[in-house]
Amino acid sequence: MTFRPLHDRVLVKRVEEESKTKGGIIIPDTAKEKPQEGEVIAAGSGTIKDDGTVRPLDVKAGDRILFGKWSGTEVTIDGQELLIMKESDILGIVG
Repeated sequence: MTFRPLHDRVLVKRVEEESKTKGGIIIPDTAKEKPQEGEVIAAGSGTIKDDGTVRPLDVKAGDRILFGKWSGTEVTIDGQELLIMKESDILGIVG
């Protein structure tokens, strides 16, 4: 299945966090929080401004981003858990 986000929405795949701390302690799955970092899989064409022109998004496919803990809507596409969120939910691009 292919999915193309519309307007100012982006499709994001969460990046898995380390299962060990820096000190070597293994974190069990029940204690892990959902990662707030992800990779943009697909992005919409942009925001439509009041004058009818389109402002392109600042993110593109392949960018690593940070987003809020409760951002986006979880969806499953081809058995893969992904998030759909608005560009405004994205806090920044990880360089």
